Amino acid sequence: MWLYVIVFLASLLVDLLPFVGPPAWTVMVFLQMRYGLNIWLVLIFGVLGSTLGRYILSLYIPMLSAHMIKDKKSRDIQFIGEKLGKSGWKVQLFVLFYTLLPLPSTPLFTAAGMAKIRAMIILPAFLVGKFTSDMIMVLTGDYVAKNAVSISKGLLSWKSISGTAVGIVIILMFLFIDWHKLLQEKKFTMNFNIWK
Repeated sequence: MWLYVIVFLASLLVDLLPFVGPPAWTVMVFLQMRYGLNIWLVLIFGVLGSTLGRYILSLYIPMLSAHMIKDKKSRDIQFIGEKLGKSGWKVQLFVLFYTLLPLPSTPLFTAAGMAKIRAMIILPAFLVGKFTSDMIMVLTGDYVAKNAVSISKGLLSWKSISGTAVGIVIILMFLFIDWHKLLQEKKFTMNFNIWK
């Protein structure tokens, strides 16, 4: 049973990082294959650890961003968070759709944390989407690992590199868009002078 606790902790740690790191499913596949663990228990413990990691990330990222981003941009990001926080089901639908795609969830929780969107608005949809997408990846990873020499070759594939690049672009777009002007004046403007 302690190996499943390691799956939980490892998934929590990789999804606690404020930057794009290895996906939690790669940790799950590695531990499942290394120790011959039950795939379904790995998924349950791994997804719960990943969800807790993202929740904690959304709690501490506002403090981290307060030291790195200008006050004007922080207010702008909080403004968009207030707007999104009122949308309820639309935000949950977006989160569910986003987590079903093979994109890193770091940008999603970084943006949500910086915008101070309540985690309870996005966590249920994240949990469902994360379990579904990780189930596909872990089952696929199990199949590939049983039929390949090494899983490590897949960590630097074009998919993982492009997924990381898309995640970084999403974070940068979220930061550089002037949300007040876009939502209030319907003018798309970007401001690159946001760092302290």
